Amino acid sequence: MESSPVVRAVLRDRLDVAVAGPDPGALRIGLLLPLSGALGMTGPSGLLAASLAATELNAAGGVAGRAVELVLVDAGRRPDEVAREASELVGLVDAFVGFHTSDVHRALEAALGGRVPYVFTPPHEGGSRQPGVVLLGDSPGRQLAPAVRWLVAHRRLRRWALVGSDYIWPRAVHRAAAGIVRGLGAEVVATRLTPFPGPGIDAEGIVAEGIVAALARVRADAVLLSLVGRDLALFNRVFTASPLVGRVVRLSGSLEENGLLAAGGDDTGELYAAMRSFAGQGDERRVALAERHRALFGGRAAVLDAYAEGCYDGVHLAAALARTGRLTARDARTGTAALLASTERGAWAGAPSGPPRPGGFLARADGLDLTVIAPLRPVRHLR
Repeated sequence: MESSPVVRAVLRDRLDVAVAGPDPGALRIGLLLPLSGALGMTGPSGLLAASLAATELNAAGGVAGRAVELVLVDAGRRPDEVAREASELVGLVDAFVGFHTSDVHRALEAALGGRVPYVFTPPHEGGSRQPGVVLLGDSPGRQLAPAVRWLVAHRRLRRWALVGSDYIWPRAVHRAAAGIVRGLGAEVVATRLTPFPGPGIDAEGIVAEGIVAALARVRADAVLLSLVGRDLALFNRVFTASPLVGRVVRLSGSLEENGLLAAGGDDTGELYAAMRSFAGQGDERRVALAERHRALFGGRAAVLDAYAEGCYDGVHLAAALARTGRLTARDARTGTAALLASTERGAWAGAPSGPPRPGGFLARADGLDLTVIAPLRPVRHLR
């Protein structure tokens, strides 16, 4: 993906930046994306989306005359490796933006230590953060409560199982989901966390087959999946070949178009996803964004999935904070709240899509597509 002329125009090599030192004439954003590891299939989408945002900003004259540059860090590696590499860029970049797993996120938060703004864009586990950390995504309660409520109401799902990867975000999902399910008068009949990182779901399908067998024994009629990336794709492949197809509904808070493609698609009509956006949802903002993306990268580029759209919004947020003088660790969080609450578009100059939008959507897999079937509005008392 780095070979794209558009990407090359805005991307600076990390080592070149380290040798050259700070550049007051550029607004440099450290781009933290999983180019390897469990979420590696989503990294190229994020890189193109961030490059689109930087290109739009530069076409509009940059930010106070400063050209926007991206400095890429592979956030799909071990948390300590990513944190060390990002720490070496402190003082050379104005902010970090990106998505990756939450174990990497927590290592980065500790290593950056409130020295530089850090915009984390995907769904997250909730809880407090150090100064400078801005969360653009939703906590488990805000993301999943409306989806579970919709499925309980429309599909009469009473017996829920919780299956996820064994790290910070899925554990938080399980805690939140247990309360959500019980609050709706349903019950949690099984929970399972698979080892992470590593082959939590093995390519041979032995672990996934064991989980599917356990779901049958407890007579689950729904399973909430907080597996991520490769593990989610492998599990769905095994599930669609099992006797539970057509009997057990699956809901995921991490499934997007790359993961569906890696799973080989799904035409069971029983796989659902709850995310901020989907490629085919068809509203005015998403259609316009997709058209600009296609104009720059062509119709065969990496898909503009929910993770990528979050990254796109994160780059534009960093620019808006810089434009208003609040791109600092001390001011980034309050500055973001003010920008998202304001109707003033001046701070978002150069951002054709404007500020990120709240809420999300429930979609159902239809072959290789995710078809939106309902908007999801957060439950007010959940964070």
